[in-house]
Amino acid sequence: MQFSGVHTALITPFTSSGTLDLAAYEALAQRQIQAGVHGLVPCGTTGETPTLDPDEWEQCITTAVRVADGRVPVTAGVGTNNTRTTLRLIKRAKSLGVDAGLMVFPYYNKPNPHGIRAHVEQATAIGLPLVLYHVPGRTGQRLPAAQLAELANMSGVVAVKEATGDILYGTDVITATKTPILSGDDFTFLPLLTAGGRGVISVVSNVAPAATVKIFEDSEQGRMNDARQGLHQLWNVIHFLFADTNPVPCKAIMSQMGLCEATVRLPLAPLATPVPEAVMATVARAQASG
Repeated sequence: MQFSGVHTALITPFTSSGTLDLAAYEALAQRQIQAGVHGLVPCGTTGETPTLDPDEWEQCITTAVRVADGRVPVTAGVGTNNTRTTLRLIKRAKSLGVDAGLMVFPYYNKPNPHGIRAHVEQATAIGLPLVLYHVPGRTGQRLPAAQLAELANMSGVVAVKEATGDILYGTDVITATKTPILSGDDFTFLPLLTAGGRGVISVVSNVAPAATVKIFEDSEQGRMNDARQGLHQLWNVIHFLFADTNPVPCKAIMSQMGLCEATVRLPLAPLATPVPEAVMATVARAQASG
C-alpha cells in the first residue's frame, strides 16, 4: 500500500441532542470521495474519538468502509495509551474491512523508547498496515527524529502522520526513512511536500476537499506557483481551524455550510463566537472553484 495525497481526517457529526448522526456522516464521506480525496480517516483526533463509545466507533468505521467501497483507502483510528486495548481495536478494525490503522503514540504514559518499540512491534504483528501518528501536542512526548524514523522503518508500518508543526523536524524524519511521511498539520502540508513528504491527513479538506486536493496535484505536477496560490487562498481558513481546539472551528464552519450540526461533545464546548465573514467568504470561493 502506497500512502500519498490528501486523506481527510473526518469529523464525527452529532445531532443537536448529541447523538451520532450517521446520515450526515455518510453524506460527508461521499462528498469527500466525489471531490477527489485520496483516502478517508475516520475516528481520529478530528473525529472526537475519545468521546465515542465502542458501538459508535464501529458504526463510523463501517460507514466509511461501505461508502469508500474500495475507491479510496480507509485508515481508522486505533490508538490508545493501553497496548492491550490498542491491539483489540486493531483486530476489530481489521475485521471491519479497513485498509490501515492510524495509531497515535501512547499519551499520558510517556513510555520509554523500549516501551514504544514493543508497543509498535506488537501492533504490527496483527497484520493490519499501520500509520504511526506523532502528535506531541496531544501525547506530551516528542520523539527524537531518529527514533521516529527507526519506528517508521519497521515492517508493517506504511506511513507516518507527522504533526509537530516543525518543518525542520519533519524534514529530518523524511531524510531518514523511505516510509511515506504525511503532514498532520495543514499549515505544513505544502512545505513538507517540497521536502519529500507524500501528502497530508487533513482537517481543512473537511471544509474544502477539492481545493486541498488541487494543492497536492499542482505540487505533484510541478506547478508550484499554483500550489502556493492554492494554499494562500485557504490560509485564513486554516488559521481559523486551529484558533480553537480541533474540531470545534471545523464543525462551526461546516454547520454554516449546512453540512452538519456544530455540536461537539464535552469536554469540548462549541465555538463561543461566530465564524468570521472573511473565512466563510473564502470557503464559498473554494466551493465555487471546486
